[in-house]
Amino acid sequence: MTHHLKKTTSMPDRDIRVLFDQAMLLGETPLWHPEEEALYWIDIAGQAVLRYRPENEKRTVWPMPAEPGCIAWCAGGKLLVALRTGLVLLDTRSGMLEPVAPPPYPPEHTRFNDGRCDALGRLWVGTLYDPRDQPLGSLYCVERGLVRPAGKPVTVSNGLAFSMNYRTMYHADTTAHRIRAYDFDLRAGTLSGTRDFMQFSADRNDSYGGRPDGAAVDSENAYWCAMYEGGRILRISPEGEILREIQLPARCPTMVAFGGPDFRTLFITTVSNKRSVAELQEYPLSGCVLCMRVDVPGRPEPPYIP
Repeated sequence: MTHHLKKTTSMPDRDIRVLFDQAMLLGETPLWHPEEEALYWIDIAGQAVLRYRPENEKRTVWPMPAEPGCIAWCAGGKLLVALRTGLVLLDTRSGMLEPVAPPPYPPEHTRFNDGRCDALGRLWVGTLYDPRDQPLGSLYCVERGLVRPAGKPVTVSNGLAFSMNYRTMYHADTTAHRIRAYDFDLRAGTLSGTRDFMQFSADRNDSYGGRPDGAAVDSENAYWCAMYEGGRILRISPEGEILREIQLPARCPTMVAFGGPDFRTLFITTVSNKRSVAELQEYPLSGCVLCMRVDVPGRPEPPYIP
């Protein structure tokens, strides 16, 4: 079933506020660090990893040598960063980078994109094909520094998230406007049983509702999805029913994450890069990190285990 989201003229949700008001080019992968009680995220086009500590409002930026696609927290003050040029560990105390693995693809036209760890400390990360005209992206599993292909061809890999019991993995192809669900065997680290979870209309008329980007699952097993160019966040049931639609003050949200002490704060990254002057005037918060309180909490993200 193709979902047509009717475009509305409603105002952004009044509960949304700005967490980080310095506009990024391409904000992505918000990640709440449960031990540090800090929010991490990346600026892909700006080639940086960022951190914000709500307790003292301290901001830290680590420049990267190439575009980061996603991050995962590790014990001991380190982050796993999936760069276009390969996987590295960032020591957030010294700023030093330690190589982990080279890229499993030619980096001229491919790079790592959205990713998430499972409960056993593996990072599942997809790639995108830069011309974005063929499904030459794929899914990979990073386990103890070893990168193995997991297949599932896409053009732009996004929306990786796991159900509460880790028996389902969600995976979006943003270009295809589609989210798929796979049966996931946590112990074996394998995928099977592909099914279409959501298919959104790609008809770019006045009712265009955007395409699925980054996502997260809450404690009631609902899938929260950022709709890129749709200016909204959707909360979707495991059966594919749209439960809630949240209007945003930015047209291009990229990903959501739960965090805060009670995991009832929803963090939202957005984009300002390559957007029209008219759009940036209409949505002046484009590129900022937004947040809002929600009724249903999320859960802590598991760490990557090197």
